[in-house]
Amino acid sequence: MKEVGARGTSPELPGTGQQVVKVIGNLCFSIFVVSVLVFSVIAATYQPPDPWFQTSKAITKSLSATLPNSTFATDDSLLPTGEDLVASPPSAANAGAALLDNNSFPTSSACDPNAPLNCSNPAVLAAIQRFNSKIFRKSIIFISYDTPVNGSNPDECDAAWRFRNRLEKSWRRYRDYRRFRLAPAENCTFEVVRAGKFRSGTNAARRPRRATSPPAIQIPDLDINDTIPTVGSESEFRKGRYLYYTRGGDYCKSMNHYLWSFLCGLGEAKFLNRTFVMDLSVCLAGSYTSTGENEDGKDFRFYFDFEHLKESASVVEEGDFLRDWRKWDRSSGKGQKSNGRISVRKVPTYKVTPMQLKKDKSTIVWRQFEGPEPENYWYRVCEGRASKYIQRPWHAIWKSKRLMNIVSEIAGKMDWDYDALHVVRGEKARNKELWPNLDGDTSPESLVEKVTKLVKSWRNLYIATNEPFYNYFDKLRSYYNVHLLEDYNEMWSNKSEWYNETMILNGGRPVQFDGYMRVAVDTEVLYRAKMRVETFNNLTRDCKDGINTC
Repeated sequence: MKEVGARGTSPELPGTGQQVVKVIGNLCFSIFVVSVLVFSVIAATYQPPDPWFQTSKAITKSLSATLPNSTFATDDSLLPTGEDLVASPPSAANAGAALLDNNSFPTSSACDPNAPLNCSNPAVLAAIQRFNSKIFRKSIIFISYDTPVNGSNPDECDAAWRFRNRLEKSWRRYRDYRRFRLAPAENCTFEVVRAGKFRSGTNAARRPRRATSPPAIQIPDLDINDTIPTVGSESEFRKGRYLYYTRGGDYCKSMNHYLWSFLCGLGEAKFLNRTFVMDLSVCLAGSYTSTGENEDGKDFRFYFDFEHLKESASVVEEGDFLRDWRKWDRSSGKGQKSNGRISVRKVPTYKVTPMQLKKDKSTIVWRQFEGPEPENYWYRVCEGRASKYIQRPWHAIWKSKRLMNIVSEIAGKMDWDYDALHVVRGEKARNKELWPNLDGDTSPESLVEKVTKLVKSWRNLYIATNEPFYNYFDKLRSYYNVHLLEDYNEMWSNKSEWYNETMILNGGRPVQFDGYMRVAVDTEVLYRAKMRVETFNNLTRDCKDGINTC
C-alpha cells in the first residue's frame, strides 16, 4: 500500500500539476505563433479598399471626386441614363436640349403637341408600359418590349411584347401586339387614349420569311423548337446507353393510360442512366375522335411540348435510332460483343425489374412487350418493388406550346378578365345509376338559378364543357357575355398559325383539331379564370366518381 503524506494527499498530485502547467504553456505559445502568421499575411496582402466592392454611397463618392492628374474627371455635360426617361420640368428639358445629339434623342420639338407622333420616341413606349402595367398587372408578367412602330393613323402606334401568364407555372413566353392611340401629356410625356384588343397591332407582328426553292418553311412562333435530336456519329452511338421499349398494349388506349405508361419508361431510363428511345407516333383513342374510331399516326408534338421534354430528359426518336442501329451494326442487333458490334440485352418480360438491369453494360437494353393484355402494358415495369425506385418525371410533360398559344389568345381576347363555368355532362349526365341528379342540376334553368348567385352580372363568362349542343347555354346569355370554345374556331381554321404549323409536322397533310386538343384548351382557359364555378363542387349534389364516392 502506498504511503499517505502528513496532510493526507497523494504523492502523485504535484506531478499532475506540472503537466497541466506545461500544457497551458504550449497552448499559449501556439496562439502566439498563429497570431504572428495572421499578422504577417495581412501585412503582405493588404491593399487600399476598392470602391467598386463597397456600398452604392461609396461608389458615388468615388466617382464624383475630382482627382488631380487623373483621366477620369467630372463632366458638366449631359450623360443620359435610364432615369432620364422620367418626366422632368420643362425648364430642365429646354436647358439640356441644345446639348443632345439630334440623331439620338428627342429635341424640344418633341414637346410640341402639334408635332407628328414619333412611335420610336422612348416616351411612347413608357406610356404603353404604364398603361399595360395598370390594366394587366394581376394577370400577366411582362418580359420584354419591342420598339413601337407606326399604326394605321398618325396618332396610333403598334407595340409588341413578350409575357408570361401569372397562373402558368412554366417558363414559357407568349407574344402579343396591340394598337394604341396616344395623345401628348404634360412634361413631354404621352398617355394612352385607347388600346386595341389582343393582337390588334398587326404592324408590330413579326412576318415569317418567304419560302425559297427548295422550300424552307419558317414556323411563326420562333420560341418553338420541335427538331428531333440525332446521334452525330458512330462513335457517339457506341458510347451511348439506350433503353428501347417496343410498342405494347398501351397503344390506342386513353391519353391518361398512354401517359402513365410513357412516363414509366422515361422514369426507368432515368433510373438506369440511359437515353430513352421514344416513338413520336401516338394513337388517339376513339373517345377523342369525330368518327369514334381509334386514329393511328398522330404526332406526339401535336399534344405535348417536345422541346421541354428534350430539356428535361435524355431522348432520341425511334425511327432515327433504328436507322443508325442498322447502319452501324452489321449484326442488326444480335447482341454479340465481338468485332466492335453493338451489344444488346433483350428483356422479354416486365418481370425483369429495373434493379436487375442497373449494372448491365450493354449499349442497348431492349424491352419487348409481346404478351397478351395486360401483360404487355409498359406500366407493368414500374409496379411492385420497382415502384419504390422508379419516379415518373411528370415535370417533363407539358402541353404543346401550339395549343397553349391558342389558350393565351382566347384569354387575351377577354383581356384576362373573365370568370369560368365548368359544366360536365355527356355520358355522366346519361348515367342515372351513378349520377342521378347531374342531368337536372346542369339543365339550362338550373344553371341560370345557381350561376347568377355566384357570378356578377355581365361578366365575361367562359364555359368549359363537353356538352355538344352550342345553344344549350343560351339562357345564360341574358345575364353574361358568354364565351364557348367554338366561338374561337378561327384559331384552328385553315388560315390559322396552328393549322400551318401542325401541317408542317404532319408532312404537308392537314391536322384535325380533335377532341383531346379541345379538352386541353378548355381546361387551360378554365384554369386562368379569376373565379371558377365547378360542376361537382357548386352545381350538383352528385359525387364526381358516382354514388357514395364523395
